[in-house]
Amino acid sequence: MTPSVTELGPVEARLWAILDPYRDRLVPGSVYGLPTLTRPGAKAHGYFAGVSVAEKHVSLHLMPIYRDPSLLDGISPALRKRASGKATLKFTAMDEAVFAELETLVARCYTAYAAAG
Repeated sequence: MTPSVTELGPVEARLWAILDPYRDRLVPGSVYGLPTLTRPGAKAHGYFAGVSVAEKHVSLHLMPIYRDPSLLDGISPALRKRASGKATLKFTAMDEAVFAELETLVARCYTAYAAAG
């Protein structure tokens, strides 16, 4: 069954909540209409993360994974099955176990992003 936009709202909110701890170090941005968080002065594709809502899913785009796919090493099969493309994870429903693991992945990604300067 395809989730409705109403059902995807909490998923989108949860993904943004996972990114909230980084807002004090990053600034809002946009690339191709995708709302992002980026370091001040970074070029458009130098963003840290963004969230987009599609008809059937919500995507979390993590650019550090694009630059270093090894950041995904050791993630669970449940999180890995949400991987799509080089830097995107797609979600269709709330899954707190997966979101808890995602928080750890996002922290690892932020560490790599900050180190890359």
